[in-house]
Amino acid sequence: MSAADAASESAGASPPDAAWAVILAGGVGSRFWPASTPQRPKQLLPLGSDRPLITDTVERADRLVGLDRTRIVAGTHLVGPIREACPELVPEHFFVEPEARGTGPALAWAAWRLRRRDPESVMISLHADHVIRPYDRFRSTASRALGAASEDGRLYCLGKRPTRPEIGYGYLHLGEELGTSRWEVEEFVEKPDRETAAAYLESGDYFWNTGIFAWRCDALLEEASERSPEMGPALGRLEDEDSTGFFRDVEPISVDEGVLERSERVGCVEAGFEWDDVGTWTALPRTRGADGDGNTVVGSADLVDSADNVVWAEDGDVTLFEVSDLVVVRSGGHTLVTTREAAPRLKDLLARRESGGDES
Repeated sequence: MSAADAASESAGASPPDAAWAVILAGGVGSRFWPASTPQRPKQLLPLGSDRPLITDTVERADRLVGLDRTRIVAGTHLVGPIREACPELVPEHFFVEPEARGTGPALAWAAWRLRRRDPESVMISLHADHVIRPYDRFRSTASRALGAASEDGRLYCLGKRPTRPEIGYGYLHLGEELGTSRWEVEEFVEKPDRETAAAYLESGDYFWNTGIFAWRCDALLEEASERSPEMGPALGRLEDEDSTGFFRDVEPISVDEGVLERSERVGCVEAGFEWDDVGTWTALPRTRGADGDGNTVVGSADLVDSADNVVWAEDGDVTLFEVSDLVVVRSGGHTLVTTREAAPRLKDLLARRESGGDES
């Protein structure tokens, strides 16, 4: 067992002194339309509890590393709404993106800013719209990952052992064991079909990629420089007086595709906590619970002889009568009715609306 593993397993294990939390909070969450909009994206909705997702995430980061070592990456238009949801935040807690260019440039920029402040800095990257429970198990895993990253310079993904043949998540193919609940990552696998996902579940060699990462800031920047033609040539622009040149010159790309899938320094730490990325309306029974008939209701609704429905009613009352397996959303003057099966494809609907297409 490495020193990092031993430390994280001790009572009251804590992250390294140089640890920071960076929260990615710039996404829209279009699969939650019409409740989620560019002005009020998914992370500002109470999808995991009675509080907005961002509120739970900021509290999690605060308890892990302290609010003064937490930074939120978001566009200018979201700073105000996020501060309304989290009144304890001040402008200094934000890294305000000049423009959205994907998680790769956002995290490279955040890593550069933190390394400039502390050459030994190590960061955990969190998404603002995940549901994670309970906190103590999250802290144990995060401390393990941060400690290991600080010690060996690897880029660590937090991987979740799958509990179902999920086709909506990416997977990590585990390689050589590095320590207690730590492995090399042999391969990143994109969202599989159901048969393949079932085989992954059976094998035990594949974990869900939670999108939560831990690394030394200098290690991420080294790998971005060496592995990413989309970002590497532009990294020198970070020395400019402002960041606009960097964001203008980089190509939009995720950190997974731009760095992690190409790097030979990637590891996985098993996430010992409950995790859900709340990807579509059909996740609400997992995150908000369901009644005895399998219905999940947020807001004002009356369900009569109905089962296995998801109802979000914040813009008037909703009544369902003798129906099942529906998603009904009433928000912002819009009413959406679809099936649970079709709900994950809401992005397709929005793309069709934006293009003006009306073909079936």
